[in-house]
Amino acid sequence: MLSAAVPSPSARPSSAYSPSLTGWSRGHVVTHLARSADVYRWLLTLARTGTQPGPRADAVTLDRVLHEGAGRSGAELVADLRTSLDRLLDEAASMPAERWSTLVSALAGRRHPAWFTLHRCRRELETHHVDLSLGYTTACWPADYVARALDGTLTALAAQHFPVARIDAEDLGRSWALSATGPTVTGHSHALLAWLAGRGRDPRLRSDQPLPTPPRWPLPPEPGWS
Repeated sequence: MLSAAVPSPSARPSSAYSPSLTGWSRGHVVTHLARSADVYRWLLTLARTGTQPGPRADAVTLDRVLHEGAGRSGAELVADLRTSLDRLLDEAASMPAERWSTLVSALAGRRHPAWFTLHRCRRELETHHVDLSLGYTTACWPADYVARALDGTLTALAAQHFPVARIDAEDLGRSWALSATGPTVTGHSHALLAWLAGRGRDPRLRSDQPLPTPPRWPLPPEPGWS
């Protein structure tokens, strides 16, 4: 599931800035991924044991740690990310089957089953791998990831009445009805997800009306858990 490759530290300078994330260098992106994996591991440990494994970092702490860690060397950044992901996978491997349905809370307060934590982590890895601008583009996203992420995103957009009448993913042979009004947008699933995720608009996307600007991504999952 967590299939996005960790980038090579020698590929590009960690100080180079990400074109998709204003003010963030590659060091910021990799540090964010490592600390996010730590948070996901914290949530899985909570789900497995029923007890908080130490204090949970709040948004202010995470922001401070992000900026403190961004200036490290490429080798240090990649080693940190690998260690964090390995620890997360070790925690996932120790999860009893009956505990995967335990509800945990995202920092924003939304609750979801523990198993959804791994989908959140994969989404972070795939999206931010693109943000590193190291040759990994939205066209490199695995097909199974795109299909799942697109389905979840469009289900959430339909619940919010996003002003698009229909989305047609040609390569998947699937359509989603979102709203009573708005354009019909047609294209490859990778291009559709890239547009909805704010990672570029492929000129090959076809629409019979001007495209609206998607809301900030990712969206809360629909249907929500409580």
